[in-house]
Amino acid sequence: MAAEPIVLFDNGHHKCLMFDSLVTGEGVQSNQFLIVDGKHEALIDPGGDLTYTPLSVAASRYMNISDMDYVFASHQDPDIIGAIDRWIVHTRAKIVTSKLWARFLPHLVSGYVTSQLSGSVYDRIVSVPDAGANVKFGDSYLQCLPAHFMHSVGNLQFYDPVAKILFSGDLGASLGGEDDHLPVADFDKHIPSMIGFHRRYIASRKVCRLWANMVRELDVDMIVPQHGKRFEGPAMVERFLDWVSEMECGIDLMTQEHYQRPIDYV
Repeated sequence: MAAEPIVLFDNGHHKCLMFDSLVTGEGVQSNQFLIVDGKHEALIDPGGDLTYTPLSVAASRYMNISDMDYVFASHQDPDIIGAIDRWIVHTRAKIVTSKLWARFLPHLVSGYVTSQLSGSVYDRIVSVPDAGANVKFGDSYLQCLPAHFMHSVGNLQFYDPVAKILFSGDLGASLGGEDDHLPVADFDKHIPSMIGFHRRYIASRKVCRLWANMVRELDVDMIVPQHGKRFEGPAMVERFLDWVSEMECGIDLMTQEHYQRPIDYV
């Protein structure tokens, strides 16, 4: 039976659905998102081979997969866009991603798949500049926001102005928690499930502060990461913005001890 999605927003015309239980086996838990506006559909960070089939089955209950408009990819990781070849073959969707990764993603597509296409893989990719872009979507648009070095050098986040939801990719991600389908209820208790990931994967406090300044200019009711729990409501959103703005991470924590010749064997 297809997995039941979590309804993040639904006004009868515009819907945002989250799938959070499609990863099985040894893969890291991840969230996939379906946005529907009338007869237009888009997926955000649909993942790789572990999620392609279950996501296709689950999403097909809400749309004709082959007619999908877009696949939005926040960055290049396999849990983000590893199954790009399948989406290209089985849908007419354009793949929206940072210009820094637009020329690299074709490496994920086999020669056999490429030979089945009427054009090139690159013809199916929408290359977003560093400043971001607004992508027309149904009666509205989805906003591709710059999120450089969070964690990828070419990183985007996606803001839905109708639902007032920010799909934040790896920023705000939590690992190893329980009840990931539920929003964060106690921020302080949630910090231990976020802190290790952010310290290792997010580049620096400076970029976090610059990012938070940008987000505060938006009308955001919800921040939804690609891993773990989401932040719902203005108070919880602001609490996360305050926390991430003061968090030391990435190069802030580096010392000479992290740059030494290894002595151990693996």
